[in-house]
Amino acid sequence: MIEAELARAVSLRESGALDEARDLLLELSAAAPDDARVAYQTAWVHDALGLEREAVPFYVQALDGDGLTAVERRGATLGLGSTYRTLGQYAEAVNVLSAGALEYPADRALAVFLAMARYNLGDAKQAIAGLLDLLVDTSSDPEIQRYQRAIRLYAEDLDRIWS
Repeated sequence: MIEAELARAVSLRESGALDEARDLLLELSAAAPDDARVAYQTAWVHDALGLEREAVPFYVQALDGDGLTAVERRGATLGLGSTYRTLGQYAEAVNVLSAGALEYPADRALAVFLAMARYNLGDAKQAIAGLLDLLVDTSSDPEIQRYQRAIRLYAEDLDRIWS
């Protein structure tokens, strides 16, 4: 029962019927309050509707529970961190996104959102360093690759003056 209704709610969300998906997910959340997958999808639909504050407890519940796949857990981590950032809760965002970056080191989206949260927290140096590393790691631009060693050195210490 829960699985079929959860699949229907996800389908509704994916098709843009966000209010209908939200109504169904809130019903499912009440019926299965310990289901991490339901909590994750409920958080997601709240975020999609611009209801970030309402999304937070569902993200927390999803991450505290069991039953998420690695992909869902990564998505919930990114969702919670991004939502905290949107709400101006920058320290919480950095904490969640840093933990996510450690858990999923190959996830470039987590690195980008972490850089934004670090910037918002006033740590522009760490934010830029993270983005420079990300640029070198992901760019196929020949000029970026040509200067990758120098870019990585600058990422380590942007304030260093070379003599």
